[in-house]
Amino acid sequence: MPDDLPINEAITVPGDELSYRFTTSGGPGGQNVNKVHTRVELRWILDTTSAPIPHDAMQRLRGAAGRRLSSEGVLLLVSDRHRTQLRNIGDARERLVELIRGALPRPKPRRKTKVSRAAKKRRVKAKRQRSEVKKGRARVRGDGS
Repeated sequence: MPDDLPINEAITVPGDELSYRFTTSGGPGGQNVNKVHTRVELRWILDTTSAPIPHDAMQRLRGAAGRRLSSEGVLLLVSDRHRTQLRNIGDARERLVELIRGALPRPKPRRKTKVSRAAKKRRVKAKRQRSEVKKGRARVRGDGS
């Protein structure tokens, strides 16, 4: 099957770790859909990979994979967007690259911030103004005559 899959200059997924299965696509398309095996299932076993992916990035990759990751640690990507097997292989490989690249950068830690004093004043002022508007809608009371 296709060659190694370069992710970036430091990480490459060996081509022999990727397995492909071809089936017929579903949906409309007539005889082409019924006869030609263009749908591609790309499988990659994360637990036994020799790709130099850092441990924390691998954990993020597992989280990003979601339902595409089986309980056995097999990542399954399916592509049937195109009419040819070759384009679907390329699409599945590109989606795998995007998934891995998305898991590589560490997320920035969230730093708690306080609401500024000026923002608090603006909020209270807006509440006071709104209160005055609503008071102005109230029924006017007579002087008891």
